[in-house]
Amino acid sequence: MHDYYGYTGKVCVVTGASSGIGKATCEMLVDLGATVYGLARRPSGIDGLRADIEVDLSSKESIDAAFARLPDHIDCFFGNAGLSGSKTGYWQTFTVDFIANKYVCDTYLDTRMERGGSVAFVSSCGGLMWEKWSREYKRIMDCTTWDEMVAFMKKVSPKDGVGSMAYTLSKRCLNYYTALKATQWSSRGIRVNALLPGSTDTGMKDEFEHMAGGHDALVSENAGAGRLAEPEEMAAPLVF
Repeated sequence: MHDYYGYTGKVCVVTGASSGIGKATCEMLVDLGATVYGLARRPSGIDGLRADIEVDLSSKESIDAAFARLPDHIDCFFGNAGLSGSKTGYWQTFTVDFIANKYVCDTYLDTRMERGGSVAFVSSCGGLMWEKWSREYKRIMDCTTWDEMVAFMKKVSPKDGVGSMAYTLSKRCLNYYTALKATQWSSRGIRVNALLPGSTDTGMKDEFEHMAGGHDALVSENAGAGRLAEPEEMAAPLVF
């Protein structure tokens, strides 16, 4: 593949690298000549990665250990990893889907990225109308540490909240945060974007089908094209 996007030699870090959109993103980046570090709960098995790094994004200590193995300079970060909330509780879901992304961006990318860098998060159409509900989460953007974020959310979130509730909230947070960082980092020449996929045929498909009430319901409610998207169809605009 010709490297139209200038990825040759660029240091790219991809979370959720072992499956779905994250894996497809890694494969495209390798094909484009990037130096790719894959982060995931299990090995991705992708040929051509510079490193396959195990990480638990619900754990600050695990994230810190993973970034200790990464270069001091990062050109591109792809925050692909996420949980549907179908099989995980409220706190684990929200932490992986939002707190981990904000922590990585504020703690590591802020100092390891330079002009020309790029951050791309995978959000969701489930987080649409995020600006309407900003009162639910706007103040978490002022939290500067992992512990502050956890403490604030435990204070304001429902005690009986389930994982699927945290999924929607986390995606609204991520969309708001993307808009916030895009504005803040534009003067530094660092781009921050988010991709909002519709329903996609990834490893979480069965979980989303269960929550929607079956495959047909998932397609009719969340797949504008009348079918589930393929991971590569989401990875392509993400890489762009």
